[in-house]
Amino acid sequence: MRTVVGVLRGGPSSEYEISLKSGANVLEHLNQEKYEARDIFIDKDGQWHVHGRALTPEKALVGVDIAFNVLHGEYGENGVVQKLLEEIGIPYTGSDAFTSTIAFNKHTTREIVKKLGVKIAQGVLVEPGDDLDALSLHLFRTFPHPTIIKPVVGGSSVGMTVADSYHALRDGLEHALAVSPTVLVEEFIKGREATVGVIDHFRGQRSYALFPIEIIPPPKHAFFNYEAKYSGESKEICPGNFNDAEKQILCDAAIKVHEALGAKHYSRSDFIVSKRGIYFLEINSAAAVGMTKESLLPKALHAVGSNVPEFLDHVISLAHTR
Repeated sequence: MRTVVGVLRGGPSSEYEISLKSGANVLEHLNQEKYEARDIFIDKDGQWHVHGRALTPEKALVGVDIAFNVLHGEYGENGVVQKLLEEIGIPYTGSDAFTSTIAFNKHTTREIVKKLGVKIAQGVLVEPGDDLDALSLHLFRTFPHPTIIKPVVGGSSVGMTVADSYHALRDGLEHALAVSPTVLVEEFIKGREATVGVIDHFRGQRSYALFPIEIIPPPKHAFFNYEAKYSGESKEICPGNFNDAEKQILCDAAIKVHEALGAKHYSRSDFIVSKRGIYFLEINSAAAVGMTKESLLPKALHAVGSNVPEFLDHVISLAHTR
């Protein structure tokens, strides 16, 4: 008898379109002999649908053995859908509600990573009610430049900007605050971008680090932003052109962060490899890892002789034990 896997995709976030693509790729690569795939579409208003019918989450999940969460952004990554699935009693892929909430918050994650001995960039938290004019002037005068401005919650680099002037900093803060209630201003570390996937209980290891991927955005982009991620213009090298020492630091740091945050099943951590050292940027847990044809995790899987169907099968087996 086949296991019924409900693939959750869409959702009420700015990453709706990416989630649809990730979900489609998961549906395409599920082993049809082992799994009966159920496409569970969640629209931008949060309404669940199966076969075109609007249903409550409870009814949409009737008969589902495992929920494969491919909901990017808010709702799918911040612990909300995880808590819902836990209340209904459906096992699901990825980190639990508590860890998802922490990992989705860049500031909270920074505070944890800071204690691990992993380098992080100098940063300042901007909160609601702060005087943006005064704060922008203060940061421009006292903070290392350029800066990178990040919504504290959110993914796929939505709302992020690099600023090298007072006006760019002020506009960047306003832009990010439209996406997230709090914003992180960090020193922009110049270097090569890297990302490392970690999979639980894979190939005999408790936490298995995939080869680091080197990401080279197009020259027109200051960093690996939303357009660079999904336009297909970026160059992604796996294994990346890092020396052995850099590879070891990247893999060790990715595993350390994964385990310290209590991430489950799989994650992907982003870094900057600079002349000053290797700096952690953020962790992407569960859906945020990305499963589109352009996403980084599938490329890293191929580099170690694995593939998406094997990965999906492994993660579903992990979800069974939840």
